[in-house]
Amino acid sequence: MKGKVQTVCGWVEPSSLGRTFTHEHLCMEFDFTYVPPKAEDKHMVNAEFSLENIGWIRQNPYSHKPNLKFTGPQVKAAVMNDIEEFKKLGGGTIVENSNEGLNRNVSFMREISLKHGVNIIAGTGYYVKDTQTRETLGLSVEAMVNSMTPELTLGCGDTPDIKCGIIGEIGCSWPLYDFERKTIQAAGETQECTGCPVMFHPGRHYNAPEEIFRIYTEAGGDAKKMVMGHLDRTIHKLDALVEYASLGSYCEYDLFGIEISHYQLDRSVDMPSDAQRIARIKHLVDNGFGDKILVAHDIHTVHRLKAYGGHGYGHILKNVVPKMLDRGLSQEAIDKILISNPSTWLTFSK
Repeated sequence: MKGKVQTVCGWVEPSSLGRTFTHEHLCMEFDFTYVPPKAEDKHMVNAEFSLENIGWIRQNPYSHKPNLKFTGPQVKAAVMNDIEEFKKLGGGTIVENSNEGLNRNVSFMREISLKHGVNIIAGTGYYVKDTQTRETLGLSVEAMVNSMTPELTLGCGDTPDIKCGIIGEIGCSWPLYDFERKTIQAAGETQECTGCPVMFHPGRHYNAPEEIFRIYTEAGGDAKKMVMGHLDRTIHKLDALVEYASLGSYCEYDLFGIEISHYQLDRSVDMPSDAQRIARIKHLVDNGFGDKILVAHDIHTVHRLKAYGGHGYGHILKNVVPKMLDRGLSQEAIDKILISNPSTWLTFSK
């Protein structure tokens, strides 16, 4: 496996990936995040997607139940159309972070890859504790390692001809549950044995990334193969951001396209705009961490697809990259973020 990247269609050379988004979803269910709306908005819970309703859905994405069903024929067709645009805009690779707890669909990933000529990389491992069954919650670290390793080396369950190319996204809460602590340890042990890339979903607290980093590396995980996702909503002070980046993991800004400051899943957080994301990325570049930055949209709700009033998977290439150039990031720095950094991270080291 050393020196290669593993997609749902097999091994490829790192140089073939092209522009890569490292944190997306193509088919999953997110209904465990449902947030009951205000009393006066209860009638909107199952409202249809329409021009009249889309403003409310954007402000309350986790209170609209159809928005959390990121699956089904119509949604899959919308995903297909958006991936087609991604390809036309110059996109090459999507890392799909759905795993145990998110109803991963690797067959659909391969269908997309074959139809549009886009590399799709699937993830193994476990999402947050609240998405797990009683059976998975009882797993030991050893059992988790023995589950993840075959998915990276042999094949995925009932689709043995499709292998995973990363561990992730490993879901973590704040504070960590014992189950989640074990998943971090298992990710570190599996990474040490296989040399695979690893992606983390941190809890919604500024201390969460450093705690995850410590547990993972103490278990044997390589910091150079680790990505800390969702920094957009997790670390907001620039000095703290630089301090975390100095640990050596990749820093991912993966919520591009969300321009609503109200964040339903943590009301204490003001979700940054795309302009603020770019400013934080530039601060990291200016401080010498340009080779440790990754970007994506983390599309996981229906309203972010173009057919439902959203921006789709082409948003960064179409709208964000030009603004990055306007705000002083060089084309060389952008190519590093979109092309060379992802290919380095995704390449197996053993």
